[in-house]
Amino acid sequence: MSNDPLSLTLAALADPTRRAILARLSTGEATVNELAEPFAMSLPAVSKHLKVLERAKLISRGRSAQWRPCRIEPAPLQAVDGWLGNYRKLWEQRLDRLEDYLAALQNERKDVKDDEK
Repeated sequence: MSNDPLSLTLAALADPTRRAILARLSTGEATVNELAEPFAMSLPAVSKHLKVLERAKLISRGRSAQWRPCRIEPAPLQAVDGWLGNYRKLWEQRLDRLEDYLAALQNERKDVKDDEK
């Protein structure tokens, strides 16, 4: 696997459990136990997911006495959004052309019906 930031982020996002963890962290900080609660897996398994997210810099862990809260880090997600932005523009242009084509077809049908009257 590549070590470039975008590849690490996309690899981390490929797993539904990690996406669910990020969704939970988007509502605020949480401990490992809180993050593990909705999953039918062991704490070590959840910790492995957290390590993948941390390596991709999607989360960070703090330390306050015994409490080690995890928090989401938005920068890698912003990088993915930026990368996808180019493709979003491409598809928007294609959909705009399709919309124009369909409108032209509808106008042709309307003109043919008007001529038949």
